Amino acid sequence: MAPAPGTTAGAPVRRLTVLYDAECALCVHVRDWLLRQPRLVPLELVPAASAEARRRFPGLDHGSTLDEVTAVGDAGQVYRGAAAWVVVLWALRGYRRLAHRLSTPKGALLARGAVLAAAKWRAGQRQWGGNGYRRADGWGYESGLGWIYAGPGCDDGTCATG
Repeated sequence: MAPAPGTTAGAPVRRLTVLYDAECALCVHVRDWLLRQPRLVPLELVPAASAEARRRFPGLDHGSTLDEVTAVGDAGQVYRGAAAWVVVLWALRGYRRLAHRLSTPKGALLARGAVLAAAKWRAGQRQWGGNGYRRADGWGYESGLGWIYAGPGCDDGTCATG
């Protein structure tokens, strides 16, 4: 499991920041799942391309972080796609053995297949309008409650239905 070229190869990972697409239902679901998992390495989950992500990682291509899961280690290591999923699983108490298996040549094929399947599902959601709850349109996601509309004119708790 190697970091992307140009990063701090060989430095130990003591903390990971996972950049996820906050507009993607699957990504938000996985974020919530990650937050419930016992960890061996601390994880921070930050919306990709957000002001916070841009402030923390000014050298990243933030547009690509919306398309491909990205994990950043505390020493500047950058993991993308399947490598990001493997390093995130490695950080979880119950999934470190799986991460080691996925870091082998045969396991890497399985990890890549899983990432490609998720990407295909996301693309289908965009194509067929499955990404109906957008923050830009006034929707917000609250864990335990789901998507809540808080657009203009809803401040008093009543919203006009168009």
